[in-house]
Amino acid sequence: MEERFISSMIQCYFIALGVIMGGSIIGSIGAFATGEPPLTLMGRIAKSLRIWAVVAAIGGTFDAISNFEKGIFEGSTIDIVKQVLLIVIAMGGVQTALLLIEWFTQEDIE
Repeated sequence: MEERFISSMIQCYFIALGVIMGGSIIGSIGAFATGEPPLTLMGRIAKSLRIWAVVAAIGGTFDAISNFEKGIFEGSTIDIVKQVLLIVIAMGGVQTALLLIEWFTQEDIE
């Protein structure tokens, strides 16, 4: 694997982690301001942001679709493998953030 792809994988992981952590923490501040329970809402916000964190981490859906298209129609299977790896790495970042939020709030996120 080339060096640029590895750095892209690391960035995808931390972008997904940051979207979940940042979105749920900032959202819980809004919940506190409106009188709702912030820790309970933090878990709900984190759960609802999962797919958006993956999309943000891989750079939007059009790049992913064009890479899949290139892999299928031009016979470049390495592009498909790279895109799948990026998606899996981003999902790992999401799962890490959910685990950290679960530890912080002491509530089960289902």
